[in-house]
Amino acid sequence: MVYETEEVLLYKAKEAEGKTFGEIDQTGRISNPKSKGQLGQIIEESYFGYKVNSKSEADFAELGIELKVTPLKQNKNKTISAKERLVLSIINYHKEVLNSFETSSFWTKNQKILLMFYQWIPEVHRSEYQVLKSHLLTFSEEDLHIIKKDWEFITNKIKMGKAHELSEADTIYLAACTKGKNKDSLRTQPFSPILAMQRAYSLKASYITGVARKILTNKDMVSITNGQELKSKTLEEILHDRFLPYVGKPLTQIANENRIKINKSKSFVPDFVSALLGIKGTKLDDIEEFSKANIQFKTIRLEPNGIPREHMSFKNLNFMEWVIEEWEDSWLKNYFEQTKFLFVIFEFRETEKENKDRELFFKGIKLWNMPISVIQERLKNFYYSLQQQLVSGVQIEIVLKGKKTVAKNNLPSAGTNGLCHIRPKGKNGQDKTLLPDGQMIAKQAFWLDKDYIASVTNCEGIS
Repeated sequence: MVYETEEVLLYKAKEAEGKTFGEIDQTGRISNPKSKGQLGQIIEESYFGYKVNSKSEADFAELGIELKVTPLKQNKNKTISAKERLVLSIINYHKEVLNSFETSSFWTKNQKILLMFYQWIPEVHRSEYQVLKSHLLTFSEEDLHIIKKDWEFITNKIKMGKAHELSEADTIYLAACTKGKNKDSLRTQPFSPILAMQRAYSLKASYITGVARKILTNKDMVSITNGQELKSKTLEEILHDRFLPYVGKPLTQIANENRIKINKSKSFVPDFVSALLGIKGTKLDDIEEFSKANIQFKTIRLEPNGIPREHMSFKNLNFMEWVIEEWEDSWLKNYFEQTKFLFVIFEFRETEKENKDRELFFKGIKLWNMPISVIQERLKNFYYSLQQQLVSGVQIEIVLKGKKTVAKNNLPSAGTNGLCHIRPKGKNGQDKTLLPDGQMIAKQAFWLDKDYIASVTNCEGIS
């Protein structure tokens, strides 16, 4: 069937809202568990009446509109998030470098996207999933500037013969995600003999979350940029400009000038960042660019020798999951491959021995993501090494330390590999978790070594 106008197509799409996939399906796909991508195919065939295809042009070619059926999930705090990234067209490394953004495979197929959201509920059969909302996505001027720069970054990396070094966290909204999990998914690239993983353009899950929340709640987020700025600068350059006036100043002076209360609570860094960005009181999750780009914040306090006193902590680990998950599906790989960090960096210029009341100075910020080479080599080796250790069994020994008894273990400690380690992160020694060998151990978290963090903060890119 041909839809002659956007209005007719969108009217048809909105008629699906509230219907289940079981009600829509006319082909029997819903009962076939091996039918990959079946929910999207059900909408294509049974609802819009066209055959499933892999055309290079948009699904509704006469209107230049691509169709995407994508899941949302409800979080513990009752908010809605995208369950996954929105995968778009495969990147042909050889052809894409010959294109401009306007002639790229991404833009020619995805200028307008008809999003049909449904709610994913793990304990409910797919036939009962309901279409929540249909929305025609067109990119705002601000988003399009960022997306265009993302596309340029991806293609420039291919032109440098580094398609094998592409990572989702390299970019802000538009990413190059892996499409396949093994050696059969490797592809040649034009400017290097090194095979690269097959990748596809995708809109980050965080970007789709921002779109979905705006549609479903009508809540606007606060933006720190505008179209005029983004024409000539990247988001990173704009952030550096915002923080530059404060570089080198004592924290107490910055806090007094901006009426920020200095404390050791988790709220300090968000308050500090939003105040210096000129949007004091705004939650960082409500800053549009940070929310859509999945930018996470971490505070770093450097000692005079350039090394932080503390290692950098992340979430507590589920060892029962770690021991059975494949690397490709692991939290560790996907978190560092998809997350960009804004490091807010302070420094002491005196040691604590020299001055117990020493001043803390603002050194700057750094927008950073872990290089794919580190993820695929050192981090991957760490993952499998720990997995093997968990299978073999963790050694736990009760030793006397002073007048107290403490439990020691042989999990990877700081300095083991120069990158990361495991160490306790619980309320107390009685806050425990289960190991695959049946033992109980104090809750453990993943940490990046402070020496590795020092190497990151001492390289170029800090404002």
